[in-house]
Amino acid sequence: MGPVAWHEAGKVKGLKIVDQKNGLISIEETANAINIVDNLVNQYGSLFGRAAREVCKEAVMSLVADLPPSEVPSSLK
Repeated sequence: MGPVAWHEAGKVKGLKIVDQKNGLISIEETANAINIVDNLVNQYGSLFGRAAREVCKEAVMSLVADLPPSEVPSSLK
């Protein structure tokens, strides 16, 4: 991720940047994780447009493939 994307990620409530150099983040409220991920994708989408949403979907495709639909954030469906 580039510096602008990291800056935008830092604006999402409940998401903490642990190690930007190694690409590590933490979701502070696991009970609200789906909403936090949706907020992150929407933050990128508001800045970078629909292409950002599609890139997010592709980036996590293999990670969410085995999750029940109810556990996949709506922004990634």
